[in-house]
Amino acid sequence: MTVDQQQPAGRVEAPAADAPVPSQVKLVIGVLLVASFVMILNETVMSVAIPRLMDEFAVTAATAQWLTTAFMLTMAVVIPTTGLILTRFSTRSVFLAAMGTFTAGTALAALAPVFPVLVLARVVQASGTAVMLPLLITTVLTFVPVSRRGRTMGLISIVIAVAPATGPTFSGFILSNFGWRWIFLAVLPIAALALVIGGSLVKNITTPRAVPFDALSILLSATAFGGLIYGLSSIGESTEGHAAVPPVVPLVVGAAALTVFVWRQLGLQRRDAALLDLRPFRSRTFSVGVGMMLISMGALFGTLILLPIFLQNVMGLSTLETGLVLLPGGLTMGLIAPLVGRLFDRVGPRPLVVPGSVAVATALALMTLLGSGSETWHVVLVHVLLSIGLGFLMTPLMTSALGSVEPALYSHGSAIMNTLQQLAGGAGTALFITVMSTRTADGVAEGLDPVAAQAAGIHDAFLWGAGLAVVAVAVSFLVRKPVTPADEPAADHR
Repeated sequence: MTVDQQQPAGRVEAPAADAPVPSQVKLVIGVLLVASFVMILNETVMSVAIPRLMDEFAVTAATAQWLTTAFMLTMAVVIPTTGLILTRFSTRSVFLAAMGTFTAGTALAALAPVFPVLVLARVVQASGTAVMLPLLITTVLTFVPVSRRGRTMGLISIVIAVAPATGPTFSGFILSNFGWRWIFLAVLPIAALALVIGGSLVKNITTPRAVPFDALSILLSATAFGGLIYGLSSIGESTEGHAAVPPVVPLVVGAAALTVFVWRQLGLQRRDAALLDLRPFRSRTFSVGVGMMLISMGALFGTLILLPIFLQNVMGLSTLETGLVLLPGGLTMGLIAPLVGRLFDRVGPRPLVVPGSVAVATALALMTLLGSGSETWHVVLVHVLLSIGLGFLMTPLMTSALGSVEPALYSHGSAIMNTLQQLAGGAGTALFITVMSTRTADGVAEGLDPVAAQAAGIHDAFLWGAGLAVVAVAVSFLVRKPVTPADEPAADHR
């Protein structure tokens, strides 16, 4: 099948297990990979730039954090709608809209004259980013045969894991040599080039279907996931007394809206009208895989927040030095991802997931030993071990979980996984920051100097992370290779 061939409406055909991947499909996937990497890189580039932007726009830390919070909020609101978007609209139109939106947001950010405009630009960027990754995953699941799916999903793992990990390094280098606007100016030509090349290469690979549009589901989704992400993001500010709204308020509202949202989707999916079809959870493999992914992403984002704080505030490193310390881990994860994908195609998920989860738990346990007198190479080695563990987790979990879903539900399975990853990132960040802030405050009250108190807080946060990772080790033995209709030549969704 070539990318120009159309699917019968309402039907998704999977390629034969040993079929070659058409060259045009490879080109499309390559363009989507580059576009997704550039987009997701922007999710974490602001963390290092916050102090500079506080001075530039004369705003507080709590206000400046909206550059990251607004991005995450927008992702959480838009991603649940991607199942509907990918069903109703053609592949090419979705790509052009997503890439065009991201490029426009990047240009606006580079030119932002005042802080509110910069926040708006981040929202525009996130609107395009939220659609691109589900489009990439759905394309791979639809047109890459099962026997080659692991190695291709390994490339997607580079995007999901390495792009956020290298964001601080990228922005640290830019800020050390240029002004903050170059964070966006450096990305802008790459985004524009991807838009032009993708516009000519990306073809329609599925037939759009006129599925029902449920406005109430969209409202409930935005309230649920937006409220939960906002509440989780506010927990860290609350511990420092900066939260504008008590975190419990958006968390309760979000949880209530999520309950109603799930109830409504269960009813709508009986007639294929759900905004986010929840039938993928009927697969035990999908549910276990998603649960493991949540723990992995929570550990990744929690560590991405905490390690730079430790390196700069406790060890006294500069922003550029901090980025360089974290770079080997990000590169390692990227280098092993294709290898892990090939191993998955040979041996399945469990032989990779079990040692991967053990490596993550071990790395987080070793991070509890870090202190102000630690050597830099110690931090690098522990972070590399964590990256190797996450690398052995993400590709097998994502591939086995989504591979267990019926082909007609690929877009919904991808939307579920990406939405929950955003929640996991927010939850991991909230947990690590809350534990650190609480312990730091207690340490200062006990008479410790601020550096020692913060080191103790970071120690406790990593201890909690190690405890969660031990739970992941136990769950990893439940992961198994999927045997589903996705392995068959064709599947109908009724």
